Amino acid sequence: MLPLDPQADIGRRAWVTCPNCEDHLACATCRQGRRCTDHWRYLLSNTGSLLHLQCPSCTHIWDHETGFGATRTRWTRRISGRRPE
Repeated sequence: MLPLDPQADIGRRAWVTCPNCEDHLACATCRQGRRCTDHWRYLLSNTGSLLHLQCPSCTHIWDHETGFGATRTRWTRRISGRRPE
């Protein structure tokens, strides 16, 4: 088990399900899509809509793309000329 990240601060939290421990599955409040007082995650940092999180239960660290606002999707360059048929 990893220790808590030095950037972990209870004042910066996010309510995102942990892909490792899935501790929210037994919680009726979480299953209803509401914010529960127990199943929050540390918001370590963010870049636009990409969140860097850590679960306080299992200390798993992961990135989560919210898709809200300035998403970090890959852009492709359009080349002028005829389009393939």
